Amino acid sequence: MPSVTELMQLLTPTGHRITVPEEARSPGPDLPTGADPPVSKPRRADPPGGEPTAADIDLPAHVADLTADDLVGLYRDMTLVRRLDEEATSLQRQGELGLWASLRGQEAAQVGSGRALGPHDMAFPSYREHGVAWCRGVDPAAILAIFRGASLGGWAPAEHGFALYSIVVGSQTLHATGYAMGMARDGSDGAAIVYFGDGASSEGDVNEAFGWAGVFGAPLVFFCQNNQWAISEPTRRQSRTEIFHRASGFGFPSVRVDGNDVLACLAVTRWALARARSGRGPVLVEAVTYRMGAHTTADDPTRYRSAAELDAWRRRDPLDRMRAYLSADGLLDEDRERRIALEADTLAHDLRARCTTMPDPAPTSLFDHVQVADNELVSTQRAAFTAQFGADGEDGWRDGPPGPNRPNGPNGNGRKGGLVAGEARVSEEAW
Repeated sequence: MPSVTELMQLLTPTGHRITVPEEARSPGPDLPTGADPPVSKPRRADPPGGEPTAADIDLPAHVADLTADDLVGLYRDMTLVRRLDEEATSLQRQGELGLWASLRGQEAAQVGSGRALGPHDMAFPSYREHGVAWCRGVDPAAILAIFRGASLGGWAPAEHGFALYSIVVGSQTLHATGYAMGMARDGSDGAAIVYFGDGASSEGDVNEAFGWAGVFGAPLVFFCQNNQWAISEPTRRQSRTEIFHRASGFGFPSVRVDGNDVLACLAVTRWALARARSGRGPVLVEAVTYRMGAHTTADDPTRYRSAAELDAWRRRDPLDRMRAYLSADGLLDEDRERRIALEADTLAHDLRARCTTMPDPAPTSLFDHVQVADNELVSTQRAAFTAQFGADGEDGWRDGPPGPNRPNGPNGNGRKGGLVAGEARVSEEAW
């Protein structure tokens, strides 16, 4: 029967698993082991050179409080999240969603880190963090509404401690940095965490965020899910050095963790968040995992990666791994697993029903939440739009209002009139 210590191991820079993670140290001088400081009001980070390295983290100590129910709960989370992901993929293939970004293979990284978050923490996702959203209590139907075109974001970020999805690659790292700096100024007891991929690490926004967070000691965890592929480009084309090494150049520590190990991800994120909350500045976590599916449903991964590579990573499936651990420990029998699977199917069935009956948004909702409060320009544009198309927009459609399978754009079902900007109108020929 494997122990928690055996299950959780850091990775070397070459990706090999080791028991004593000496090779996983961030670049820098050899430093003594240091425990996490007590939580206190945020302050400026200490200068580089006095921070613990990856090998100094006592991973089992950060999950020592987990009960048997907690361990099974992590497996349940991953199972339900995968089932929701599968259902969303099917819905897209059947024309009910415009697009879907699958998280298959990354459940451990997302559930492990998501369950580490506290009530005062704030998470900033990209567009694939469905597992983190689940952990933060976001309704999965609200996520599907974005990909269906029925909403621009259907949850209150402050209520869930989970910001809206960010489609612009890497931009969320700057949002998170600014928010974390505000948390420090407000004396918050929480910290922020931001999710991005190995491809996003090449973006200028990410490197600017590293710089700002490091200089200002922002209470922020940068959580990079290195899933090996930035759409069709492998990680080796994103950086000449390992991603987790980059933090040292910006003056803060980093950790490389097995992203397919839910307990390791939970432990490392708890450590990183505690450090950030204490005012010791940012941390970079690189979770080494794999995107088992396509980048999105518009992608064909068979054109750029081999079946052998996929098969090798399939044998490291995070759900299979946790299932084997729980079964060996006598915590997961056939009956309990059957009940979890039934719960997952029930959840997916409910999600499908809610998705396919989701109403189309009112056309005038385009003007809602453009800014924090309405102003004269937005109000004038809304009034002009309503005057031409009607409050429900139906007067502006020759063949009726748009549905989930009816394009809303200029090449759709015969748009009459055009855009409205104040009193100016753009003719249909100008589309």
